[in-house]
Order: sequence, then structure tokens, then C-alpha cells
Amino acid sequence: MTEIRTPRLVLRRWLDDDLVPLSEIHADPAVMQSIGDGRPRSLEQTAEDIEAWEEEWDEEGFGMFAVELLGSGEVVGAVGLSVADAPTEAAGQVMISWRLGRVFWGQGYASEAAQATLEFAVQDRHLDRVVAVCRTGDRASMNVLDKLGMQSEGTAQHPVHGYDVAMFGIDLTQYQE
Repeated sequence: MTEIRTPRLVLRRWLDDDLVPLSEIHADPAVMQSIGDGRPRSLEQTAEDIEAWEEEWDEEGFGMFAVELLGSGEVVGAVGLSVADAPTEAAGQVMISWRLGRVFWGQGYASEAAQATLEFAVQDRHLDRVVAVCRTGDRASMNVLDKLGMQSEGTAQHPVHGYDVAMFGIDLTQYQE
């Protein structure tokens, strides 16, 4: 089982007990406003997400991690890698993404978990490039991307949902841990 420990977090594969806490995060409109179609997700949709993430782990050797607080074991969200399907400019590339419960915003957890994920991409999966896509105007995500050293690669339009996205990339062969 893949597990990463940071000073405050554990990044790990998904457990059955993670469904309810993640579904509570997915039910929050503020969390989901910049993800997918922007609508909250149901318990059933969250179960489908976890199942798809676990399948990606099995097929690709990477996926979305459950993120928990080191001390309490409380699930704070998800961070990880996936093969992008949209926008077209990013399709087929390995993408980093995250989502955290609103009560965990502004504490550096997203940056800490994303940093550990990039280290995993370099050290364990030997990837040489990772991209990220976020809605234009999503300052919090752009701040995390800046802390990761990811470079702006322009904008695109999401082909399904129609909103504008900012695209970022990082050459991991030059990555400084």
C-alpha cells in the first residue's frame, strides 16, 4: 500500500471508511465550485469517484490519495495524479489536482500534500512532467501552483463545461524538492 507522510499529513490509498467524510466534502458547494461542473456530488457519485481513483491506481500506478491529518486520522480531502482527459491541450498528460474540506483551507495543507505528490511523481513514478488545470480566477489553487514552481502555459476552454481554465506545467527533471 502506497503511503506518504509529511510533517502534518498522511497521503494513502482509499479505505471504505473514507466514503462518508469525502462525501461530506463533496457536498459543500464552496469546495466543488471549481471542480467539474461546479455542482456538489452525492454519496453515490463520491463512491464512483473513489472507485475510479482506485482503478487508476491499479492501471497507472498512481492516482488520487486520501489525505488525512497525521494526529487525528481525520480525512481532509484528496490530492494526487491522474491522466487528464480535458481540456484537449492537457489530454493524455499526467495532471496533479486536489480538493480539501473548507474547514481545512488556508492552513497550507493543499501545498504540503501537493508538494509530497510531486516528490512521489519524481522519486517513485519517475515522471518527467506534470500539468495542472484550474479555473481562471481560482486564486487559492493558483497560489498552490506557484508554491509548487509550476509555470503558466496559457489558457483554454473546458470542452464539456465551457468555462475558461488556466493551464500550468512543470518539468520534473529540473524539479527542486
